[in-house]
Amino acid sequence: MAGFSLYCFIKPRILFTLPSESPLFVLGSEKCSPETRRRGRKTRGFVVSYAHSNPKIINPKKKSRYGQTLSPYDSDEDEVLDDESDEDDDWLLNDDFAEVKEYERKKPKSQKQPIAKKGGKKGIVKTWENPEESETDEDVLDLGITRDASSEKKKKKKEKESWRLDGRGKVNSRKYVEKLYPRLSEEIDIDPKWVPLLDYLTTFGLKESHFVQMYERHMPSLQINVVSAQERLDYLLSVGVKHRDIKRMLLRQPQILQYTVENNLKAHISFLIGLGIPNSKIGQIVAATPSLFSYSVENSLRPTIRYLIEEVGINETDVGKVVQLSPQILVQRLDITWNTRYMFLSKELGAPRDSVVKMVKKHPQLLHYSIDDGFLPRINFLRSIGMCNSDILKVLTSLTQVLSLSLEDNLKPKYMYLVNELKNEVHILTKYPMYLSLSLDQRIRPRHRFLVELKKVRKGPFPLSSLVPNDESFCQQWAGTSVDKYLAFRQRLLLKEFANKYEKRG
Repeated sequence: MAGFSLYCFIKPRILFTLPSESPLFVLGSEKCSPETRRRGRKTRGFVVSYAHSNPKIINPKKKSRYGQTLSPYDSDEDEVLDDESDEDDDWLLNDDFAEVKEYERKKPKSQKQPIAKKGGKKGIVKTWENPEESETDEDVLDLGITRDASSEKKKKKKEKESWRLDGRGKVNSRKYVEKLYPRLSEEIDIDPKWVPLLDYLTTFGLKESHFVQMYERHMPSLQINVVSAQERLDYLLSVGVKHRDIKRMLLRQPQILQYTVENNLKAHISFLIGLGIPNSKIGQIVAATPSLFSYSVENSLRPTIRYLIEEVGINETDVGKVVQLSPQILVQRLDITWNTRYMFLSKELGAPRDSVVKMVKKHPQLLHYSIDDGFLPRINFLRSIGMCNSDILKVLTSLTQVLSLSLEDNLKPKYMYLVNELKNEVHILTKYPMYLSLSLDQRIRPRHRFLVELKKVRKGPFPLSSLVPNDESFCQQWAGTSVDKYLAFRQRLLLKEFANKYEKRG
């Protein structure tokens, strides 16, 4: 049941109720304002007004939940779908549902007006072109009540699905977010407030699958304000972190978005500079170990440096170099990793403490290597080719990165070429351990074949010293030709080797 009134009244003279399908109405008293009485004499009939469309009944200063002034007129909100169009303010000012002055038994004329809609589709808004033309009293009132109820229902639904994202009044609906990030919407329940941050992070190459990883690793990282996130990433870029490295850092440590510049990031950068690390290397260290920002400088990082100096035996002047070679050493439990590896090498090879310290200084990554999967297989391989423990210790002390080389793709093929093609004995490796670190395809084989073609090789073992210098020195001292000629030969050899491998696979 709905009601309507005759403008203003003090005491009703007549009040009666119609059935539930008919509206309730009130006839005004004689004590109306002069303006009302003048209108009554002109129209000679009942002056009727909808309660929901009369601007004198609705508070003109009433505001919405978002602080916007509400129009005193009805709005066809359920038909208007484009919240961001330029018509958002105009349609509120149009009195599409005009005040009905008189009842006349005429059919209303309707007109359909297209309105811009997201996606390029057209919406339809129905209006009354002539407010003085209407159907019967009951039909007109029922239509107004129905449209008003539908508008309220649509308004509640729209408020539920929409969220204010910034102070400029822009509202993104959940459906709009689903169109932007469909795959992400299937995986997680996206808050529309995250959209500005997601849009910003895509500039670093992150995709929907990456956002899922960040969410699973640390969900609060996606709730950061985009302005704060930009400030923190801009600072990291200013200290030397490459733009392309931001993506990898966020996937490994999404908490970076939560670390403040003043209280966290600057303190950790100052700590690294204090170790003697040059500014040009800071960005590389941060990119390699973004988790260091989650460790306290005073309670964790400084004690680690003290342990390296006091317990391991690294010189204070060399600590910065060790950190540059292996930034991960800052976030390790050194008391465990150092002691277990030192005890193993001492027991397995009879390595003295000084030799192990030299290994750590040259290749601190060995503190990350597994004993069972890293140390033992390579030591056993060197033993299998005829090297004793003292020879192995010499090789590891000079070239500790041997512990990181692949057995099948690196150590074994080089050993076979050393013995079969270069006609050398295995003990030569104690004198030239760097042979194991050189590329077989790019350095060892091309130089050997080039000297053979030029007939510069004497009978007997091939001199491994010819593999040590750079290309220019090699051509001058050993080949006696130009660098261009050697590089052209190497290119032909590489293409030939590639073709042979391709045929074998086919």
